[in-house]
Amino acid sequence: MLHYVKNISIKENIPEILNEIVFGAGCFWGVERKFWNLPGVYVTSVGYSGGDMDNPTYEDVCYKNTGHVEVVKVHYDPKITNLNEILKIFWECHDPTQGMRQGNDIGTQYRSVIFCTNEVDIKQACSSKEKFQSILSKNQFGDITTEISLLKNYYLAEEYHQQYLAKNPNGYCGLGGTGCTLD
Repeated sequence: MLHYVKNISIKENIPEILNEIVFGAGCFWGVERKFWNLPGVYVTSVGYSGGDMDNPTYEDVCYKNTGHVEVVKVHYDPKITNLNEILKIFWECHDPTQGMRQGNDIGTQYRSVIFCTNEVDIKQACSSKEKFQSILSKNQFGDITTEISLLKNYYLAEEYHQQYLAKNPNGYCGLGGTGCTLD
């Protein structure tokens, strides 16, 4: 399966030198668009993660109790960008205080998550969460509900969901941040 924007495989021949992180921040269409053209991002893909069902479909995740989240996997080159830059985009692109929703998108599949591949990245993600919480609190927002944990699984979403907003520029995107920025 080729990345519609970058014209490279989204699951094969990923260089081993790249770092990987998985984000859930609402509908994966808009979240993926935030990352695919960032300097240093090699490739993105959308999928399902964090739940208990093997190989779920979109319908499973939306209408069954799978525990999965709509997520975006980001492979990036740490020589060009760093995790803090990637985390900044994540925190600013959505409202991490909304719990099991983002705007009009309601359900456990829209919860805010960061799934890391190692403990060092978890510590860095937790540190950035504390910094952003301080900024949100100063601006009268509630507590961040974002789950931060090790990546336990990742199932690639169906092809039509990959880079959806590049294929459908006028497609739905309910993503909206708080207006707060992480320095």
